[in-house]
Amino acid sequence: MEQITRYIEAHKEEFIQELASLCRIPSVSGNEKALGEAAAKVEQSLSSLGAATEVFEAPGRAPLVYAEMGDGPRTLLVYNHYDVQPPDPIELWSSDPFSPTIVNGVFYARGASDNKGNLMARIHAVRSLIQSGGKLPLRIKFLVEGEEETHSRHLSTFVREHPETLKADGCLWECSWKDPHDRPILTCGLKGLCYVELRAKGASHDLHSSYASIVPNPAWRLVWALSTLLDTDYRITLRNWMKEAKPLSDADKRTIGKIDFDGDALKQMYGLRGFIRDMSGSELIREYLCAPTCTICGLKAGYSGDGAKTVLPAEASAKLDFRLVPDMTPEKLLHALRRHLDENGFSDIELNELGGVMPAKTDCEDAIVKAAVAAARWACGKEPIVYPVAPWSGPLHTLCGTLGIPSVAFGIGNAGSRDHAPDENIRMSDYYEGIRFMIAFMRCYSTI
Repeated sequence: MEQITRYIEAHKEEFIQELASLCRIPSVSGNEKALGEAAAKVEQSLSSLGAATEVFEAPGRAPLVYAEMGDGPRTLLVYNHYDVQPPDPIELWSSDPFSPTIVNGVFYARGASDNKGNLMARIHAVRSLIQSGGKLPLRIKFLVEGEEETHSRHLSTFVREHPETLKADGCLWECSWKDPHDRPILTCGLKGLCYVELRAKGASHDLHSSYASIVPNPAWRLVWALSTLLDTDYRITLRNWMKEAKPLSDADKRTIGKIDFDGDALKQMYGLRGFIRDMSGSELIREYLCAPTCTICGLKAGYSGDGAKTVLPAEASAKLDFRLVPDMTPEKLLHALRRHLDENGFSDIELNELGGVMPAKTDCEDAIVKAAVAAARWACGKEPIVYPVAPWSGPLHTLCGTLGIPSVAFGIGNAGSRDHAPDENIRMSDYYEGIRFMIAFMRCYSTI
């Protein structure tokens, strides 16, 4: 490892410049030119390793990059994505989101943490191992898509059409992060997601607000409907919905019991007075990782600009996401939500599905998790924390669940990386740790 460490040290600047080059591409959904540029750059980086690469393209779909190389007793699938969230609101960024900036050892750019930094750290790890005279200890397959931020809407088709190509013993998932005490977190699964829009309609066009005494206001209809989804303790009120959740296994309970979760540090970091229901300790971490959610992500109605405008809106809409735990599905959620609205007198509220993914998880005691724990200890110098399920969502079931591939996630983010928010960032030290982790992980997984 000493020779590899020297190589990484000698090429740090080169690695960061390559990451910056990828982060300069505004690969946001809908920007077909930028998505194509990002895919081409990813393919170029992978082919430079000596990998056999292929770019899969189809009308209306962001290019998907596949690469394969190496040989060994095990095959590792590595999943990442090159698309990013929109940078809005631009005015809250300290610098241009697509002009990477380094300040006091922190790299700022959209995609730095989610997910271009994680992808490039893994590519640089493979390069460092090979260029240091080493040999890949296993067969490795990279799958890098460009639609993760829009629910990976075409990934299922690709998986269905290429099951043999994607066959692997295990998968290293896209990303994870460090907690407020800089302890690396490994995750063994993801919550599912169902994203919906609720829409209420009134008059054919906006009216003067003087009509409010006789004309129904769709904004009020929507607010009333939304207020029925949660009680004042933030508990979901859809009939029998909570019964759909799969009970925690004994292994999950043991894993959660080992987690030292610092809620006070999180409150301080995010400027919170407290958590829902004043939760703390084991209840807090169990709810965070294992409970389904119902979240209003955005509301839109009438006039919300500067100053006053007396208007009765013709339409009101809200976007919501529901996080799903094992045994819950987007289809079940849509049925339960439609039934709930109808039973509570809101059959006039439109329900539109905007996307979703299934929940998925791996046994916390699987070989791939053990390998990740050993690699994290070596790379980070700290005992990692294992989460049975991460609280966010992604197409883990679409890929690994469908093909029966166990997975684990490690990443270069930190508790203040601000994924999906202005000033997204990673620390340079974490980036180099991510390179070292990938090298150690490949070796550990090939032998464990």
